[in-house]
Amino acid sequence: MEKGIVFSIEEFSVYDGPGIRTTVFLKGCPLHCMWCHSPEGQSFAPEMIRSPNGCLHCDACIKKGIELTGQPQIVKESAAVCPRNLIRQAGDEYSVEELVVKLKKNAAILNASGGGVTFSGGEPLRQPRFLNACLKALDGVMHRAIQTSGFSSPRIFSEIMKNSDYFLFDLKLMDPNKHLYYCGQSNAVILENYRILAASGKEFITRIPVIPTVNDTEENLTATAAFMKENQVKKVELLPYHKLTGSKYAMTGRKYAPEFDETIPPQLHPEIFENYGIEVNVL
Repeated sequence: MEKGIVFSIEEFSVYDGPGIRTTVFLKGCPLHCMWCHSPEGQSFAPEMIRSPNGCLHCDACIKKGIELTGQPQIVKESAAVCPRNLIRQAGDEYSVEELVVKLKKNAAILNASGGGVTFSGGEPLRQPRFLNACLKALDGVMHRAIQTSGFSSPRIFSEIMKNSDYFLFDLKLMDPNKHLYYCGQSNAVILENYRILAASGKEFITRIPVIPTVNDTEENLTATAAFMKENQVKKVELLPYHKLTGSKYAMTGRKYAPEFDETIPPQLHPEIFENYGIEVNVL
């Protein structure tokens, strides 16, 4: 039985596809976007995280880590010594059966709203066997959506596509060098998979996280709109950067240091897409 690592399950979401949905966040991502809003989803392994809200800075959690490993770190046993119960594990192992049973509990409510389940991340395509097994087990049970960066081998992407009903596909930067710099990977395979999806007839929505001074330039948005029109895609959702994005990093012990001025509101330029005949929705 395939097993996967899930770092969050959010019920009754209305932003991750049609209708009301349960969103399953799978751990692990091959990209390292400077504006990532889910740092706890970056690593493939389960990890202990500490909420900064209400922390007494007593260092009991760190002391426990030193005691057990010799290193100043938070370990699983740290949760038991935190006086405010601020420590939890991000990343739990599920078998396909365990997760499917959990998802089926709300199937009637989700189906009645025209919703279903959305697999997100991290990057859900980085756990392809587990994801595919879940999708197959949910076939005919509820609507199945994938929220993805598109960074995957075309073979894996095509296989997942066969067993999904809907995609939310991110496009971040069209320039390959800038994509490599800001996201840690080239966008070549992302664009290839986008073309595969657009040609498949599968229902999907293009999403663009709009980051100030990074991808909100007229040059990048025009190139994105032209690429979408080339692939006969007629709808886009713009997700403006939120200044609270970096707030989670303290929980994971990571430093949030984006190389852009996050105090500047992103420029959405919806008219660029409209000039290409693309319907724009700002979330």
